[in-house]
Amino acid sequence: MSIDPDTTIRYLTGAEVEELSRGLRVVDLVRDTLLAFRDGTAGLTPEAALRWTTPTGASARSLILPGWSGSGYGCKIINSSLGNHGRGIDRAAGLIVLADPETAYPSCVMEGARISALRTAGVSLAAVDAVRGLATVTSVALLGCGRQARAHTELLLAECGQLQRVLLFDRDPVARAHLAATWREAAPGVDVRETAQAREAVSGAGLTIAATTTTEAYAELDWMPAGATFVNVSLDDASEEMLLDCDHLFVDSWELVSGDDHRLLGKLARSGRVTAPGSAAPAPQGSHPHRRGGGRRAVDAELPSLVAGRYGRVIEARHRVVINPFGMGVHDIALADVIHARAVAAGVGTRLPR
Repeated sequence: MSIDPDTTIRYLTGAEVEELSRGLRVVDLVRDTLLAFRDGTAGLTPEAALRWTTPTGASARSLILPGWSGSGYGCKIINSSLGNHGRGIDRAAGLIVLADPETAYPSCVMEGARISALRTAGVSLAAVDAVRGLATVTSVALLGCGRQARAHTELLLAECGQLQRVLLFDRDPVARAHLAATWREAAPGVDVRETAQAREAVSGAGLTIAATTTTEAYAELDWMPAGATFVNVSLDDASEEMLLDCDHLFVDSWELVSGDDHRLLGKLARSGRVTAPGSAAPAPQGSHPHRRGGGRRAVDAELPSLVAGRYGRVIEARHRVVINPFGMGVHDIALADVIHARAVAAGVGTRLPR
C-alpha cells in the first residue's frame, strides 16, 4: 500500500491552544490517562534534561519528555529560567511536538506552556479526588500565584463546587492581589484571603497546592491541620519531615522520582531513605507501621494505582496526605492529541512546509 504523507506541519499558537482547550474535561482526561498508563495503553520513555546558569546568574533548564497515549505519540519540550520573574514574564515556556502514528513524521507543533499548566492542575485534582473526593474540598491554599496557580484556579472553580475559603500566598504582593481579584470576580461567594506567611495559608486550609519557584524546602508537617492534603506541585516546598512522617505519601511515577537527583524526594530515594511502593522500609521499634519516624519510609502508592482504587490502606479523616507529582509527559501528549484533533476538525492552525 502506498502512503502519501502530508508534507506540512500544523502549528498552533498559544492563543489557538487556549481557545481549543476550552471546555475540555481535563481532570477526566488525566484520570483516564493514569488508568491507561496502568493498563499499558499509554507510556513514557526516560526524559532528558539540559541545565545551565544564565549570563545573569539564574538557574535555567530544558526538559524533553517523550510519551505516548493511545494513538498519540510525541514529546514535550519545556524550558524555564528562575530569572524570568524579575523580567515580568512567566517562568516556563515550551513546545509539544506530535508525530504521525504511521509515518512518524512530525505532524503538529503547538505552544506547550498552556497544556503543561493544565495537565499539572489536572493531575493535582485527579489525585485529590482519589484521596478525599473533590466535593469535600471546602478550603484551599495556593502557595505561589503564578501561571500554575492560575491553571489550578481554573480547574478548582470548575470542579470544587463546595469551596468556601481560599487563602493565597506569594512573596510578590502584586501577583497575590491579581490572583485574588480573579477569584473574587469568578466566585463572589467564596471568602478570599491574601496572606503574608505561607504557614498561615497552609494551616487554614484542608487542601494546599504548592506551586512556587523555590529550591529550598520550608513547609513543615505541623503546619497541616488534621485531615489536610498537601500537593507538592513545585516539588521542593514540602520539608523532609513532611515527606517522611505524613500518614500517606503518593507519587505519580516512582521511576521518575527515584531517578532524579535535584528534588528533595529524589535525593531521599537515591540515598535509600525513601523506598518504592510496596517495599518494606524498616521503622524504628515501637513506631506506627506507616509513620516512618527515624528518617525512613516507603512511598505508599503511585497515582495510577490510587486512581484505579487499588490502594489497600484506609485514608482516615484525620490523616495528613502528601501528593508529590513529579510530572509525567504522557499527560501532555494525551491532552495535546485531543487539542490537535480539535484543530484538524476546525481547520485551525498555520500549515508550515517541512
